[in-house]
Amino acid sequence: MNDTRYERGLQKLAEIDGHAGQQVIDSLQDLAPDFARYLIEYPFGDIYNRPGLDLRGREIAVVAALTALGNAAPQLKVHLHAALNVGLSREEILEVIMQMSVYAGFPAALNALTVARTVFAERAAETQATADSRSAPSPSAST
Repeated sequence: MNDTRYERGLQKLAEIDGHAGQQVIDSLQDLAPDFARYLIEYPFGDIYNRPGLDLRGREIAVVAALTALGNAAPQLKVHLHAALNVGLSREEILEVIMQMSVYAGFPAALNALTVARTVFAERAAETQATADSRSAPSPSAST
């Protein structure tokens, strides 16, 4: 085991996916802990840390690939959140999905658009909840 590789992977996973990536890792701990470790070390410890592409470019590639597969909705959902986390806009994500309709077909693109709708709604709800909690009067203000 190379703890440096593992630690580098954990750091990159947190940078890209935040809590969503950690939830995936946690969900594997009781079933396949070795697989969870490989998932941290190889994609995030090795590949995502390579020079040559920034995180935006890498997430564009991942969203395109997962869209083209057409059958990876859970993974696409995580990576759509990641794409937003690393600075892609909704419009850029939609353009990537539309581009994939040419190469992967309309069914794959429609599946991805369904996942994107869910992710965008989740992000809007999170934003609204944050705004609501900031504007709510504090308990001491009402007494």
